[in-house]
Amino acid sequence: MSDRIGKILIVGGGTAGWMAGSYLGKALSGTAEVTVLQAPDIPTLGVGEATIPNLQTAFFDFLGIPEDEWMRECNASYKAAIKFVNWRTPGPSSPHARPLDDGSGRGDHFYHSFGLLKFHERIPLSHYWFHRRRHGATDEPFDYACYKEPALLDAGKSPRRLDGTPVTNYAWHFDARLVADYLRRFATGKLGVRHVEDRVERVTRDANGLIESVTTATGRTFTADLFIDCSGFRGLLINKELGEPFLDMSDHLLNNSAVASAVPHDDEADGVEPYTSSIAMSAGWTWKIPMLGRFGTGYVYSSDFIDQDDAVREFCALWGLDPDTAPLNKIRFRVGRNRRAWVGNCVSIGTSSCFVEPLESTGIYFTYAALFQLVKHFPDKGFNPVLIDRFNREVETMFDDTRDFIQAHFYFSPRNDTPFWRANKELRLADSMQEKVEAYRAGLAINPPASDDAQHYYGNFEEEFRNFWNNSNYYCVLAGLGVVPDAPLPLLEHMPEATRTVEPVFDDIKRQRERLLDELPSTYEFLLRQHGR
Repeated sequence: MSDRIGKILIVGGGTAGWMAGSYLGKALSGTAEVTVLQAPDIPTLGVGEATIPNLQTAFFDFLGIPEDEWMRECNASYKAAIKFVNWRTPGPSSPHARPLDDGSGRGDHFYHSFGLLKFHERIPLSHYWFHRRRHGATDEPFDYACYKEPALLDAGKSPRRLDGTPVTNYAWHFDARLVADYLRRFATGKLGVRHVEDRVERVTRDANGLIESVTTATGRTFTADLFIDCSGFRGLLINKELGEPFLDMSDHLLNNSAVASAVPHDDEADGVEPYTSSIAMSAGWTWKIPMLGRFGTGYVYSSDFIDQDDAVREFCALWGLDPDTAPLNKIRFRVGRNRRAWVGNCVSIGTSSCFVEPLESTGIYFTYAALFQLVKHFPDKGFNPVLIDRFNREVETMFDDTRDFIQAHFYFSPRNDTPFWRANKELRLADSMQEKVEAYRAGLAINPPASDDAQHYYGNFEEEFRNFWNNSNYYCVLAGLGVVPDAPLPLLEHMPEATRTVEPVFDDIKRQRERLLDELPSTYEFLLRQHGR
């Protein structure tokens, strides 16, 4: 008898379930029977989902699906950055940046741009920017000085030319329900994945503790060799049946709730913003995810610092919504990860495995990154513990690094005008995060070498995530929050020629910016053409 995995049952549909179904269906080339067991649809609001830039190269390219094809099916738009609004200034919530109290006249916003940071003489431009600032040569903010993208974002410009050529790195906004529906059609129609609508009522295990079968509400029994738990926060198999502990991380991240909605938008009058907005609130922050015809939005907050009714009122006031009539989705979530994402013959994927609040849009990334690692460590029926342990370490590292980076946003924000913002300063940073911040303050060049080839940079999936939080992202966020190194990179004081010849690099960024402002279509114009509207 063969030890090959012959049957895989994915419990749970939604985005995670159908990403798993399509990815495994493609990776295993029809050699295993893949079934998605999905509970009957529960109505949800399309409040928008945002991603990070390697979604196409790591997931859709693997499936052989062109970008324009799935974008048209999913009302997708572009995200070339995250715009942080009012993370430095106290005051009532507002979607508009309040003036900074530094005499500059600038509004309180900064971009976490997905553009590549240039290097000069093998040193990141970020260090030259701070060297120039310390010597009084510039007062321009880091993001505007070192990237061409912020001015393009301000102007609502598309990250692609009308002929489709990209001019910068970007991610996407879309309706996650539409993505799940599209992947369901793709997986069942082209990959032979089975789709069953029913609810799990009972789980049976064998003498060794492995899951043997599940029985549904209609009395059907489904056996499998490998079970994938995509049941969301319920953790139906991994937590409830197998009893794997969920490690709560509320000592790092305080937010545990959200209220969300979709808001109609006049694109023709106001355009479509090519970025996600993150707007600071009294007890958390609100996302704004623009798509054609509307934007998804939600207030992510801590129930320890504001109750649900007050959060609803604050959120609705931000957008001029009536809290009594607006369609609102009220969510309670757990922040943390399972002690082990893979136990026996059960692998948890998506929010059944781990969840960190969506500040850096890593939710969908966690799903396809875990699927990549599952295929890399794919077992036979012997379930070699070495494969399982290595997979679990990968997921643990991925989650913990992300958790620490997101915590740093709140920890280093200078806001202290409410109990929520003050409480974030009292939490402890993980040792690894403290080491990275110490390196940043010391002026060390923690950035990996950049490539002018964006496909190479974001397509190297094995190393991409480990590098993701170790490149210019730190400078974007920390400098944006007003945290700068204690001194410039000491080596630059011994490189007078480099500090002199870097000026044309900054000048070239400005020239590119002005040229692209003239040449690029608006995001709205590009999306109309792309979506055939």
